[in-house]
Parts: sequence; C-alpha cells; structure tokens
Amino acid sequence: MLIRVINPNTSAPMTAAIGAAAARVAAPGTRIDCVSPAMGPASIEGHYDEAIATVGLLEEIRAGELLGAAGHVVACFGDPGLDAAREIARAPVIGVAEAAMHLATLVATGFSVVTTLERTCIITEHLVHNYGFTRQCRAIRACEIAVLELEHPGSGAYERIEDECRRALREDRSGAIVLGCAGMAELRDRLQAALGVPVVEGVTAAVKLLEGLAALGLATSRHGDYAAPLAKPYAGLMARFAPGGSS
Repeated sequence: MLIRVINPNTSAPMTAAIGAAAARVAAPGTRIDCVSPAMGPASIEGHYDEAIATVGLLEEIRAGELLGAAGHVVACFGDPGLDAAREIARAPVIGVAEAAMHLATLVATGFSVVTTLERTCIITEHLVHNYGFTRQCRAIRACEIAVLELEHPGSGAYERIEDECRRALREDRSGAIVLGCAGMAELRDRLQAALGVPVVEGVTAAVKLLEGLAALGLATSRHGDYAAPLAKPYAGLMARFAPGGSS
C-alpha cells in the first residue's frame, strides 16, 4: 500500500530525512512517498507559517488521493491543516504530534515533549489540550534550535536536544520523551539508545498507525464535521481550491 508522508515546509533536505525515517519502519508491502509542497515557508515556526503552509499541504493531500494513497501523514509537529485534510481525503490522515502523544501514553504514565523553539511551545500546549493529554504531558521543553539547524550535523543540535531530554527525565518525572519536530525523525534511535527510555517520534509513529488502520479497514468518518466540504465558489488566488462537494 502507498502512504504519503507530507512535510508541509519546502525544505528538500528535511523532506528526504523524514522520508528515510518513515521508510525504515514501513512494513513489507508499504511504499512511502515523502513529498513537500511546491509553495510555502522553508520551515514552520509559528502560527503564521502554519496558516500559509496549510494551503500547500492540502494540495498534496488532493494529489495523494488521486494516486490512491492508503493514508497520509502530516509531518509537522503543529499538525497544521489536519482537520481540513480529513474533510477532503477518503484515506485516513494522521498528524505526527497526535500520533506521538497517543503512543507515548501506551508506554509511560507521563511524557515530556522536547521541541525546537520556545515560541512554538504554545502551539504544542494547544494540541496537548485538544488531544486530551493534559494529565500525561508533564512538560513541553524548547531547545532554542531553529528548525533548519536540524539539517546541519555540525550545528550542535543533537547535543542540545539530548541535554534537554536528560533534563526532562531528571526534572519532569516523565517516563518517555516525545520529539516535538518532524525534522528530528532521524535522531530517534540514537536518542533512545543514549537515554534508555522510550523516545517517540511522530513520523514513524504515524506510519505504523496508518498501517494498523488499513489492516483493520478503518478510515475517517464521513459523518458530521468530517463530511466533505460544501461546494461553493472561492475567489481570487483561492479559486482552484474550491471544493467540489465530494471526496
């Protein structure tokens, strides 16, 4: 089956790293197609970036549907456009923050999120609340690393992330670490070996959850608010994104 992993930013090196991490955990018979939009921000580090990136993300969701994808991963920890993507996709759509938090609660009574910039912590706080994990999430910690620094091995990003993870384990009474950026996907195995606790990363978690949903024959409900968007004209630059009334 085909799983489309969509990095909503436009960084080609990050997209390649995310795709490699997804492919490493994919089951035999699962094909990973990792893509990024042709338009949008180079990295997503705030509300404005998320809003702009959502348009390109939705374009890739539509493209994946035409290819017959069995599932889609929104590979940005803010889970931008997740509900909108579910409205237009027949195949299930999973956000990486959503996936990582769910799996972390299966292996620990509490987890800490270790993310990039402090300015993104409020976005994660909103997700923790919306997903119902306020009790299990012990802390959200920022390393003050710009997302694009993760692409450069000499930036010291790994060391700063590991140090923050160790502080989380000492100070937060957490039993697991959730990595708060899809760009950290390739660091998961190294961090888990170094820390000796479960380290949950959302891209790989989402791939395995999509494989499970496919095996169970489960897809997003079309009843209620995830029904297809109502057909209506859209104006100006948004005209080509107008919904057709079915999906």
